[in-house]
Amino acid sequence: MVAIIDYNMGNLASVYNACKLIGVKADIVNDPSKIKEYDRVILPGVGAFKDAMENLKSTGMYNAILEFSQTGKPMIGICLGMQLLFESSEEFGFTEGLGLIPGKVIAFDKSKMDMEDHKVPHMGWNKIFHEKSPLFDNLENPYLYFVHSYHVVTKKEYSIGTTHYGYDFTSAVQKGNIYGFQPHPEKSHDNGIQILKNFMKL
Repeated sequence: MVAIIDYNMGNLASVYNACKLIGVKADIVNDPSKIKEYDRVILPGVGAFKDAMENLKSTGMYNAILEFSQTGKPMIGICLGMQLLFESSEEFGFTEGLGLIPGKVIAFDKSKMDMEDHKVPHMGWNKIFHEKSPLFDNLENPYLYFVHSYHVVTKKEYSIGTTHYGYDFTSAVQKGNIYGFQPHPEKSHDNGIQILKNFMKL
């Protein structure tokens, strides 16, 4: 059983439909007391970091996620959901995150980019060059779909995938049972579906 966390910021329908496509029983859950009953959690997200953190706290999902993270059961954050796993973000000023993975969320550094070739937000298909991880089983540096203006900065030990857009940035992470993807697996056709299948096997 998979819980897709509803905190009024996620792309819930596409994540739910992707789970349904691979034959996985998933529920969109807005009751924080129910989260601990599930085997896996998906934390989606679309929008601004500050708004998302306010919603996580006002809905009670903040504490529910922290408690679930301690169970050892797999959890994955997608796009903004991945960014929320970190300690802080500079989007619209400083905002503390969930703090489950050391690191912070920063804006793309336009001084390092050829802005004629690299528009922000980073939108469209791009490749992940990945480390060995069960999430990448049956994949080899796959193309996935991105939409974001901010990216995470973290220690190398937590980075399991990098992407080049003007410069290299971390696009997939893991710390113990906590995983994160900057791109959207649920919008990435066969490659994304394979990642979700792999997550369900953890």
